[in-house]
Amino acid sequence: MTDTASQIGVRSALDVAALRAATPGAALAHHLNSAGAALPSLTVLDTVIAHLRLESRLGGYEAAEAAAERTAQVYQLVGDLIGASAADIALVESATVAWHRAIDALRLQAGDRILASASSYVSSALHLLELRRTRGIVVEVLPTDDSGGVDLHQLEQALRRPAALVTVAHVPTSSALIEPVAQVGALSAAAGVPLLVDATQSVGQLPVDVRAMRADIVVATGRKFLRGPRGTGLLYLDPALHERARPLTPDVRGARWTSDEEYDLLPGARRYETWEASHALRLGLGAALTEALALGVDAISTYVSGLAARLRAGLAGLAGVRVVDPPAAGGGIVTFVRDGEEPARTVRTLRAAGLHLVAVPASHGQWDLGRRGLPAVVRASVHVYNDDRDVDALLAQLARPVPPATGQATPPEPAPPPVVAAPTGAGALATGAAPALVTGTDRRADVVVVGAGIHGRSAAWSLAARGARVVQLDRHPADHTDGSSHGQTRMIRRAYPSPVWDDLVQRAYTGWHELEQAAGRRLITTVGGLYARPARSSGTLRGPGCTLVDANQAAGILPGLVLGTDMVAVHDPAAGVIDAAASMTALAALGAAAGVDRRDGCAVTGWSPDGAGVRVCTDDGDLLADRLVICAGPWTTDLVPDLADQLSVVRIVNIHIGSSTPALLAPPALGPFSVEVPGVGLLYGIPAFGPDTVKVGFDHGPVDDLDRPPGPVTAAERDALLTVARRFLPAADGPVTAEVACRYTMAPGNRFAVGALPAHPQVLLAAACSGHGFKFGPAIGTALADLVTGVPRPDLDFLAPAAMGVAGIVPGDPHRPGPVTPGTPSPTAARTSEPTAHRR
Repeated sequence: MTDTASQIGVRSALDVAALRAATPGAALAHHLNSAGAALPSLTVLDTVIAHLRLESRLGGYEAAEAAAERTAQVYQLVGDLIGASAADIALVESATVAWHRAIDALRLQAGDRILASASSYVSSALHLLELRRTRGIVVEVLPTDDSGGVDLHQLEQALRRPAALVTVAHVPTSSALIEPVAQVGALSAAAGVPLLVDATQSVGQLPVDVRAMRADIVVATGRKFLRGPRGTGLLYLDPALHERARPLTPDVRGARWTSDEEYDLLPGARRYETWEASHALRLGLGAALTEALALGVDAISTYVSGLAARLRAGLAGLAGVRVVDPPAAGGGIVTFVRDGEEPARTVRTLRAAGLHLVAVPASHGQWDLGRRGLPAVVRASVHVYNDDRDVDALLAQLARPVPPATGQATPPEPAPPPVVAAPTGAGALATGAAPALVTGTDRRADVVVVGAGIHGRSAAWSLAARGARVVQLDRHPADHTDGSSHGQTRMIRRAYPSPVWDDLVQRAYTGWHELEQAAGRRLITTVGGLYARPARSSGTLRGPGCTLVDANQAAGILPGLVLGTDMVAVHDPAAGVIDAAASMTALAALGAAAGVDRRDGCAVTGWSPDGAGVRVCTDDGDLLADRLVICAGPWTTDLVPDLADQLSVVRIVNIHIGSSTPALLAPPALGPFSVEVPGVGLLYGIPAFGPDTVKVGFDHGPVDDLDRPPGPVTAAERDALLTVARRFLPAADGPVTAEVACRYTMAPGNRFAVGALPAHPQVLLAAACSGHGFKFGPAIGTALADLVTGVPRPDLDFLAPAAMGVAGIVPGDPHRPGPVTPGTPSPTAARTSEPTAHRR
């Protein structure tokens, strides 16, 4: 990383790499919105969750008692941060709540003058305007000087007349201005007028000292530069105010009911709290304060100010970008506008590229933005977990031309350029930069996803959840059974033949966990699995936590699976059963809730580049999109004919078998398994799950005809499976209770193709699951969303389409290969040279 601090003449003592590593969100996007809500550290997250778990075990009151000493320390931590006594600190839900309780405590009356800075936050201004309307107070907005801050001379003049309060935002929400609060405090103190400082945007990134500021009241939030949880805030009141200020709505937390008609307020600021509060969030705030104090506010300020200065300088050098911060700007905030583009649209475009900023409208700062003639601004804000990579990513995105505004069509290219063969190899995808996202008319989508199987649904949901406008097309009716994603169950496992898969396997487990969280239901049941082969044959399955066991050991692990003494097995304790049907339902519902426009029964007949985007031809007319994501399963070669010689679609059948001793075919007696059977091939199975009996199948089959439905399981197919299954599952002595046929799309080496087409990087592909792709569904959906939005995924280079020799020739191009005849075997046999146990 470039040393940003040294570039501007200062040096940071912070270990930014360690801070990034301790911040989970820093690896997922370029988060430049600390002034909105900063990313919490893992410690903060764990602190909050740990107390919630304690509440679940002990009860809320009991957990609060257990954590009472740690909660009390939070007040001292706030005091240490702002130079105050712990007794003068109240913990509240937000800065706005702190503001309301402080202002209400002053019991302002008609005619009381409030001198407010133009930098005042919207909620504060609205409160003052309401008090002017209902109580008759006088609100005077202080003029600004050439620096953009409070005009100190004008303030001094205004204080020559009686005033009830001066209020100033240390740093506003609408710019990087740093108000001269110490000078404002000195003038206010000299006039005997209390000063309220809104430190919401400064505490945590700039030094805040109530004594140096001469502040009588300070309000702040925990979620911004303090990196605490949302729902936390703090209020400081100078002890001298306690005689004249009383809470308007006393609570049992801050008062004692002494007789029928009397009560006493507790000493200190605790009188402004309420009994009901989130102890977990307060402890999380304490963890954030501990980290901030350990780093040192001066060190934080030096780093974020330096990084923001670099960003400000970079923006100033971009054509069409105008920095709109006032001269007295500093700290970690930068505001700007882009010529010809509304800030809200700029933010949407940046969000789609994995850059998190926010637009601040004039309605959030009329006394500032409104008076400066700015309808809105884009606000970027950095923190200690940001580095030059985040700044460079933002500058690179903003250096791209402003896309056409809504209602303007993208100008067509005079003629499509010739297709140039792209370099092959695992690194080909990483070397090609994706084109910029474009906007369009009401006829356009951000992304068209073709296919509504596990990968299509996962990609559509992931993209829509990031704010993309997604149209999803499937040639078949909803929940059809002609593809590869139907059925009740699938298996998940860590056992894979090569370490190159380990990262994607881990992402698969993570993806399912995230899907479970979003869906609010359990989708994976971990039971452990065995993957067997003859002892004399070479085996390559391995994986994190997996061990090789002999037949006797295997019998102790899964007694329902009986192996001969001539066999060994890989034991994968993390293997489990995926509730495939529930998963497909959940993804469809989540996609719909996120705004996916799902169109079943709409076949895609072709596509072609359209400027920087794509024209997608369907039997219901054409669609224009910025990106096309192809997850078409067995029908992939219709849209990517380069793959016609690489892929073959084979018929796979499964049967469910009953038992006179069903417990032997269900967990824990049986888990997911496979057995390499000499002379037969790979038998795989999934234990009885819910109402379903044990499921078995062969991992191979004949080439299938896509022009016809898969058709029912034949008697010959059923008998062959029963004969082999009962060799290894003696308890499978009952009748066949259900049967299903599906299709595998096979590729050489049982690999996938995931990534952009080299010839047309606005088109992305997830194809050829090769019989083991369902488990990767959510992970591949996230990967496709990352690639669409410009997030690099070098971990997927080994699956790049270019590595399969796929360039991405457009259907209909005169140089494309001959037509693909459904059912014609490809040069690649249905059974690849890789061991079949690598599939499933």
